Amino acid sequence: MSEENNSAEPDIYPESEECPGGEDSFGFGDDLELNQFDGLPFSSRYYNLLKERKALPVWKVRCEFEDALVNNQLVVVCGTAKTGRSTQIPQWCAEFCLSAQYQHGMVVCTQTNRQQAVDLALRVADEMDVNIGHEVGYTIPLETCCSSDTVLRYCTDDMLLREMMSDPFLEHYGAIIIDQAHERTVSTDILLGLLKDILLQRPELRVVVLAIPPMTDKLLSHYGSIPLISLEASSPADVVHSNGGNKDYFYSALRLVLEIHRSKEDGDVVVFFASAEEVQCAWSILQREGTRLGADLGQMVPVVLYPDQRGLLPFLTKQPDSKRFRRVFLSTQQGEDMWWATESVNFVIDTGVQKKMVYNPRIRANSEVLRLISQCQAEIRKQLSGPTGKCFCLYPEESQLPSENPPQILESNITPTVLFLKRMEIAGLGQCDFLDRPDPEGLMQALEELDYLAALDDDGNLSEIGIIMSEIPLDPQMAKALLASCEFDCVSEMLTIAAMLSAPSCFLKPPGGMTHEAVQCYRKFQHPEGDHFTLINIYNAFKQSQREQYFSAEKWCHDYFLDHSAMKTAEAIRSELTETLNRIELPISEPSFGTKTNTLNIKRALLAGFFMQIARDVDGSGNYFILAHKHMAQVHPLSSYGAQSQKLGLPEWIVFHEYTLSENNCMRTVSEISPQVFIQMAPLYFFYNLPPSESKDLLQDMLDVNGSRKCKDDKQKADANSGLSVTPQTYDRCVIQ
Repeated sequence: MSEENNSAEPDIYPESEECPGGEDSFGFGDDLELNQFDGLPFSSRYYNLLKERKALPVWKVRCEFEDALVNNQLVVVCGTAKTGRSTQIPQWCAEFCLSAQYQHGMVVCTQTNRQQAVDLALRVADEMDVNIGHEVGYTIPLETCCSSDTVLRYCTDDMLLREMMSDPFLEHYGAIIIDQAHERTVSTDILLGLLKDILLQRPELRVVVLAIPPMTDKLLSHYGSIPLISLEASSPADVVHSNGGNKDYFYSALRLVLEIHRSKEDGDVVVFFASAEEVQCAWSILQREGTRLGADLGQMVPVVLYPDQRGLLPFLTKQPDSKRFRRVFLSTQQGEDMWWATESVNFVIDTGVQKKMVYNPRIRANSEVLRLISQCQAEIRKQLSGPTGKCFCLYPEESQLPSENPPQILESNITPTVLFLKRMEIAGLGQCDFLDRPDPEGLMQALEELDYLAALDDDGNLSEIGIIMSEIPLDPQMAKALLASCEFDCVSEMLTIAAMLSAPSCFLKPPGGMTHEAVQCYRKFQHPEGDHFTLINIYNAFKQSQREQYFSAEKWCHDYFLDHSAMKTAEAIRSELTETLNRIELPISEPSFGTKTNTLNIKRALLAGFFMQIARDVDGSGNYFILAHKHMAQVHPLSSYGAQSQKLGLPEWIVFHEYTLSENNCMRTVSEISPQVFIQMAPLYFFYNLPPSESKDLLQDMLDVNGSRKCKDDKQKADANSGLSVTPQTYDRCVIQ
């Protein structure tokens, strides 16, 4: 093979002749073309997939893209998921890096969804005719499938950010592809901001950003004169808009599903609802209604889809075995880009609304907001059914949809982001040039919170504690609590609490009629000290079930209405956190759960990180006053105290993990604390910054009593030490900390 031809694919431009060698043309004496990535002959499947790839819209711009990549550091590609952008462009970047013999590094492609990163890696490995985990791999939270031979890696955007902790200029990579930039996740926005500075430091680096309008226009104005390559989308589906408003969108969507099924037209259906709760409710209704339909209509199977669902790709690409079988996929706004490989969908029902959690920095809490989807999302959904399908939009055509997805960095708690960026400043990176700068109020709240956690020094730079906190893959408050547990000899227990709270909820929603049985099962784990301790009980019981010989841990979880996959995730997170503590050489104490000393130490460690999240029962009936922002809240019904408030009694003072503004304003994961321990653990300047309240006055009285007692003891010691010569001393303030 000549040195001039650096392509890893033999003659694969759209205008080329048929691929050499058919399925039956291989013989022992034939000259087989070799795959430049692994040196082995191409299989017949490679050529079959190659024909499919050539039909993708992205192939029409291959020459243009490769020229742009050679001559520019940054290239923007505009096109929807079904154009083939996410599978083909990373392969062409891998060929570009191969032509340079990987002198500048390998290729990485980010995704906003972990399961999509896995599915794309599997598909691309198949198309490149290589083994997954070797030449093509993936990295997602808690799972890595790569080797020293990996030249193309898919990963989630947050994992690439974590990698910058040890490789701030991403010198391991020669080409970086930022996919789904229009999703505007916090991690993707930070990457786009930091890469602008990295490109100045590394002129050999190539960056490709994949997005759809109007995000592409924003990128062009942000980065200046850069090439834009637009992909031709397939002809849009027949779009039908609703004449009325979408107040009754939920039942309108369900009625439309049944009408489509009764019409006997071929094809699966996708329905986009506003939230996961609506998806579950829709599944129950369609499941029930499906049994009442006539046999002549065929079977209707509702399917709930989650973006992180395992084994999703083979399921979506599998064609129905019979025309008398229709799947109804139920999804949310997070599942739009997962349909890139689906061909069986002929109908899309778009409710046009979504529920999102928006963070309020003033009260350090999330609130659930129902809002319209963006034009960006609407266009993606219209493309899903293809040119022969129909898209039913349950909102008027003249609806004023926002042009783009709102940046998550404007609606999230950015304290972890600020901690990360402070760490990047140490590594030598300049200021992050955000596409949309964070809200000043949110930024000030984040800096204040890091200051309270002792993560910043007097100059506003990271302190030693802050540097260690940035190494731990947890939110800053939980990272500080874990660090404090090293001092209080309860690391093992805090590792379990951190893992259980970082994983998805372990509690399964019981099937109809089984709620009482589920509550009875949960009571077996409940701990009188609170929910944090209950989580330790559940985890320890799960680990014990793994050692049983006569039944599996999966069956044990099923019997106790617990989510086995969530428990396995918690186990993996705990293992990762343990490795992190060992790497930074922090001590890990032996478990001593159940002793009085250990219980007190766990509460101390929790308050070291979560002293901003305490509340007091002001009337003895469960109406809790949150000291930080003077809101009233109740304990969640699934809490130990919520379920057994009559038996256990409600504690006066609690620390909580999460508070959400909703109809009930519930606090999740709460445990009892004593105000004396809070005074001991909370920074004094945080206490003085609390807004005035009766609860603060109670704490102030305790502080004054303890302070005067300490002053008196100190004065007696001073008098005893000085003998007859007494030196006058002043005590402006006694710090209890």
